[in-house]
Amino acid sequence: MASLDIGIDLGTCTVIATDSTQSVVVREPSVVAVDSRTDKVIEIGSRVYDMIGRTPNYIHVIRPLNEGVISNFAMTEVLIRHMLKKITGAQMLKPRVTLCVPSDTTNVESQSVINAAVSAGARKVYLIEEPVAAAIGAGLDLSKPEGHLIVDIGGGTCDIAVLSLNGIVTKSSIKTAGRLFDEAIIRFVRNKYNLLIGERTAERIKIEVGSVYEGSPEAVTEVKGRDLMTGLPKKIALRRSETLEVLREPMDVILRAVIGVLERTPPELAADIRSNGILLTGGGSRLTGLIQVLEQTTKVPARIAENPEECVAVGTAKSFDYLDKLYDGFVHTSTHIH
Repeated sequence: MASLDIGIDLGTCTVIATDSTQSVVVREPSVVAVDSRTDKVIEIGSRVYDMIGRTPNYIHVIRPLNEGVISNFAMTEVLIRHMLKKITGAQMLKPRVTLCVPSDTTNVESQSVINAAVSAGARKVYLIEEPVAAAIGAGLDLSKPEGHLIVDIGGGTCDIAVLSLNGIVTKSSIKTAGRLFDEAIIRFVRNKYNLLIGERTAERIKIEVGSVYEGSPEAVTEVKGRDLMTGLPKKIALRRSETLEVLREPMDVILRAVIGVLERTPPELAADIRSNGILLTGGGSRLTGLIQVLEQTTKVPARIAENPEECVAVGTAKSFDYLDKLYDGFVHTSTHIH
């Protein structure tokens, strides 16, 4: 039944689920709160995100996924079960589920994701690689003998792939993505201002004033945290120009990975990419100045997909229409669970 087909973007920072209408129906932070005294799950998703940095010692906020792979199997199962229940409600029939995984996922990691989904109540599980899902979700026609370069920057991984004729021609997956940008900001603020800030504040700074391009217009944001010298609350004004050097280091890692994929791309497809440009997806694609430095470095035009945060999730739902068409990008049928 098509109504029981569900696509899930199992991200390091956010889980997004789509149903058979191929529209986003559930979006939750990838976090679970557990009472360490009883090992009982207290909250899942959005409510937990609001708790980060504000919980007593006995409440642990757990991120079940790290750098795109499962780091806590039990909590990943809890998270997937939560998403399935929100979509299916009281339906008795178990759904078919497609989940996306980074391009460099090992067989062991893939099987772990499948097992977690089956334990959470899935009837049948498929895995699709993130750049393939992103391309499908962005509406690209992958059936033509034409090259497309996808750069999907999520929270835990950056996946880069050249796609043509329903398959992956060359690809790369690196662990430099959104969370590493946040961690770089935390270190910078601590080292320069002796100010301790949390991950939520760092993410806000990245969104409001973070940039990797020197030509970006100046902007300022107020930052509140704890003074490491006095232990007292403190606030500072942080300028966009201060983030340039901090964020360029992880940005350079992404640029080198993109260039590496382009260097391995056959000449004919490289010519297609120069015409079609680079398609950016994932929440990290919105970083100020990203397009400019990418175009300067690669000499290839770049653009951000419409609703880039949702492309992978929408692509996982649409992928049920491609089960017999994609030659690469799906995990082999031997890992499908019936």
